Amino acid sequence: MKRLLILIILICFSNAYCQKFEKLALTPPMGWNSWNKFGCDINEDLIRQTADAMVSSGMKDAGYAYINIDDCWHGERDSLGFIHPDPQRFPSGMKVLADYVHSKGLKLGIYSDAGWKTCGGKPGSRGYEFQDARTYAEWGIDYLKYDWCNTEKLNAEGAYLTMRNALYAAGRPIVLSICEWGSNKPWEWEKNIGHLWRTTGDIYNCFDCIKDHGTWQSWGVMKILDMQKGLREYAGPDYWNDPDMLEVGNGMSVNEDRAHFSMWCMLAAPLIAGNDLRNMSKETLEILTNKEAVAVNQDSLGIQGFKYSEKDSIEIWFKPLVKGDWAMCTLNRGKQPYKFSFDWKNEKVIDDFAKRETKFAEIIYSIRDLWLKKEIGTTKEVLNKDIPGHDVLIMRLIKM
Repeated sequence: MKRLLILIILICFSNAYCQKFEKLALTPPMGWNSWNKFGCDINEDLIRQTADAMVSSGMKDAGYAYINIDDCWHGERDSLGFIHPDPQRFPSGMKVLADYVHSKGLKLGIYSDAGWKTCGGKPGSRGYEFQDARTYAEWGIDYLKYDWCNTEKLNAEGAYLTMRNALYAAGRPIVLSICEWGSNKPWEWEKNIGHLWRTTGDIYNCFDCIKDHGTWQSWGVMKILDMQKGLREYAGPDYWNDPDMLEVGNGMSVNEDRAHFSMWCMLAAPLIAGNDLRNMSKETLEILTNKEAVAVNQDSLGIQGFKYSEKDSIEIWFKPLVKGDWAMCTLNRGKQPYKFSFDWKNEKVIDDFAKRETKFAEIIYSIRDLWLKKEIGTTKEVLNKDIPGHDVLIMRLIKM
C-alpha cells in the first residue's frame, strides 16, 4: 500500500493523472466556520456543541452541511513530519471528532496554509502537502480551507496545484477552499484546482467600512460586494467565487444582516456562517434558515447575479434561475428609508452572459417576497415598496 501511495505521488508530481475531485460542490457549499466569532479560541467541545446546534436549530435541514475548524487547531509535527492536533484543545483527536460530526449527518472541515506557518503562527503545509493530505484523509476530513500567509516567493497557482494533487493522491474526496485573498486573480486559473476561491481579503462585521490593521485591512459587507465586479463569468457549478464567510449574527443590525445574507444569495456565494450557533437570536436564525432565500443561492443553474442598475442609494440586482424564473434584489445602501417604484413594462433586463432576458412585455411573472414569504402581485402592475435603510427587498419572479 505504501509503495502504491509513493507511485501515485510521483505520478501526481508530473500532473499526469492527478486532478480535482469533481462534483463535490455543484451548488455553493453551506456550513459554518469557527474564525469570525472565535478566532483561535477553539477546542473540541466547541466543535461538538456547534455540530449539535446545527442540527437542533434547523440549519442542517435548511442545507448547511460543513462544520469547519479554522486556524489554531494545530499541535506539532512528529519526528516523521506528520501533523497532530493540539493535545490540550483536541485531546480526543481529529478522527474521533470527525466520527462525531459524521454521526450527526454533517461533514468536517479543517484549515491549513500554503506557507511555512499559518496566519496564526501554527505549522503550515509547505513541504508537507502530501503528508498532510494523507493525514486529513485518514482523519475523515471533508473540506480544506487553504490559506496564503507566510508564502514568500511561492507561486500561487503552483502551490495550490500541489495541494490539489496531494488531496487527489490521498484518495478521499475533499472540497478545496482556496483562501488566497484574490491577490493573484485566482478566478483566472483555479477552476480546475479548487472548488471555491476567495476573491478578497477578510470580511469584517460592519455594513460599509474598513478596518485597518496596519499592514493589512479587512472589509465591511458593502466593500466586499463592490469587489465582486466583473467576476460572475468565472463562477459556476463546482467552482465558485468566494467573497468570504458570513457575518450574520455577529453584531450588525437585523436589516444589515438580512441585506448581507440576501446579497450573498444573489452572488451564488458559499454560505458559511461565522456566528455562535449555540446562542442565536430568533432574527439571526430566521435569516440563516430562510429556505426561499437559500434556494436562490442553491439554484442548480449556478449563475451568479448581476447589478442591473443603480441610482442614489439604490441598486437593483437580477439572477437567472431554473424554469425561467428570476431572483430580483433591491438593495438600499443608504441609512434612510427609500420609496421604491418599478414599472416592469418599461424595463428590459438582458443577461448576455446567461443568454437570458425577462421579456416583461410578453411574459407575466408572479412576484413572491422572500422575506415576507408571500405573493405580492404580478409584473402587470407597477411595484411600489418602502425599503428601510441598509435593507433589501428580495423577490422571486415566477414565470406564469
